Amino acid sequence: MVQDYAIRCAVEIDETTPMYLIDRPDWVGKNEITTVRYLFLIFVITPVLEMWLLINVGAQIGALPTIGLVLLTAFVGVNLLRYQGFDTLWRGQRRFAEGQLPAQEIAEGIILAVSGALLLTPGFVTDAIGFAGLIPMVRGAVARLVLSRMVVSGVAMGSSASGFSASGGRVDLSASAGSKKSDDIIEGESWDEK
Repeated sequence: MVQDYAIRCAVEIDETTPMYLIDRPDWVGKNEITTVRYLFLIFVITPVLEMWLLINVGAQIGALPTIGLVLLTAFVGVNLLRYQGFDTLWRGQRRFAEGQLPAQEIAEGIILAVSGALLLTPGFVTDAIGFAGLIPMVRGAVARLVLSRMVVSGVAMGSSASGFSASGGRVDLSASAGSKKSDDIIEGESWDEK
């Protein structure tokens, strides 16, 4: 598919064809192009902003205090991350033991992992974003926002009189993300395989 597109572009492109007339391949949607643009901006602008900020802070307080401040924020952040991670893991295990889907806790765990990576990255902007991910209210709000837009396909395993049965279907994570009730009803289909 990629090779066919490359060959078609090589055949159609000559010196007189403007680049904007070349169509994008069928397998690349607009969302993928937009995502790549955002990622490009993040990976180009963030390091430039970090370098500018480190140079300016270093000019104000000196190079060694700036390095010490970067190391201090990483050390404090990792210790806070460890505490928050264990708390999230404990809440997830408790919800799982109650027979509920720990979707909120899983999303918060992913946010904590990203926050930890940002805290270990040298710089003040990434540290600020990483520390924001460690605040439980911010992390919970971001997790609920992500889960409200997400529907996951999965297989739920359970026991039946004939042994084990599987029910496949779509599980709406937004329903289990913010609710703490055990009487939530999730509609789906099930069948027994014999």
